[in-house]
Amino acid sequence: MVKLSIVILNWNGKKYLEQFLPTITKHLPKYAEVVVADNASTDGSVQFLKDNYKDIRILQNERNEGFAKGYNLAMEQIEAQYYCLLNSDIEVTEHWIEPIIEMMDSDERIAAVQPKILSYYARDTFEYAGAAGGYIDKFGYPFCRGRVFSNIEKDCGQYDTVADVFWATGAALFVRSDVYRTMGGLDADFFAHMEEIDFCWRIKNAGYKIKIQPASVVFHIGGGTLPKNNSMKTYLNFRNNLYLLLKNLPEDRIFITLASKFFLDQIAAFFFLLQGHLKDFTAVYKAMFHFFKNYKYCKAKRNTLPKLAFTDTYPKSVVFQHYFKNKKIFNGESFA
Repeated sequence: MVKLSIVILNWNGKKYLEQFLPTITKHLPKYAEVVVADNASTDGSVQFLKDNYKDIRILQNERNEGFAKGYNLAMEQIEAQYYCLLNSDIEVTEHWIEPIIEMMDSDERIAAVQPKILSYYARDTFEYAGAAGGYIDKFGYPFCRGRVFSNIEKDCGQYDTVADVFWATGAALFVRSDVYRTMGGLDADFFAHMEEIDFCWRIKNAGYKIKIQPASVVFHIGGGTLPKNNSMKTYLNFRNNLYLLLKNLPEDRIFITLASKFFLDQIAAFFFLLQGHLKDFTAVYKAMFHFFKNYKYCKAKRNTLPKLAFTDTYPKSVVFQHYFKNKKIFNGESFA
């Protein structure tokens, strides 16, 4: 059995495969392999791989299954001790794998690890998706060391310490294969966005650790499939955040947290409208509608999960700290 399978989920990302596969294969340890799971691309991605990377295994889905189901289908066909879910628009660095594998080998309770994620275009700056490790506040708002909402810090070594985090980014997520399978993989109902937070929350409820290893560094373009200013992305983020909370909150936290979240989401929708982003405004209410439509189905999933907890979260509101107290930086414990 291979020790590590680096699995790249691809959907019409030929330009990224051309750009970044050479570096990935160059910095590949002998115990690792690269697998590309293709979500029915139409841009010649598969033929490019067949012509240029005969040692890379290709798994083909019949249609675009999204991020979550696309990966789940791939992992069913891969036998390895560890998986690395890697976005196609990431540039890796030399020895980016070894520090993470050494960490996971040292402690069986470490189920998932992410590297430090920097911006491909501003290489001294953290990247939005993951930065230096993910956290979540009492109302379910995700944020990171190095990135709080749209405030993104420069990397000055301030987070160059191994840390426990609440969630690790799906852009470059190392995970034990047995944990991935036991947890049922990513939730395919999310399609894309926040499925890794849901997955990590379930991992933590099962008693495992999630870490960031900053000795491993990668550079992420970001927004390769859905650009940042895209109403579909807005819809998925708002809907999936509600799914996330309903699935994973302990019973005594559901009502107050969801009620607060609905109020805050409507404020967000109002600001979209003020900014002239009518499609984003509509997307927020579309997300709420679909959440209520699927409420019973989503709530039923709670019965299949480990005992629910709400630990290792930021006990206050990141919205309040950021927008009302003008605190822009989170160090892992508090805002400044």
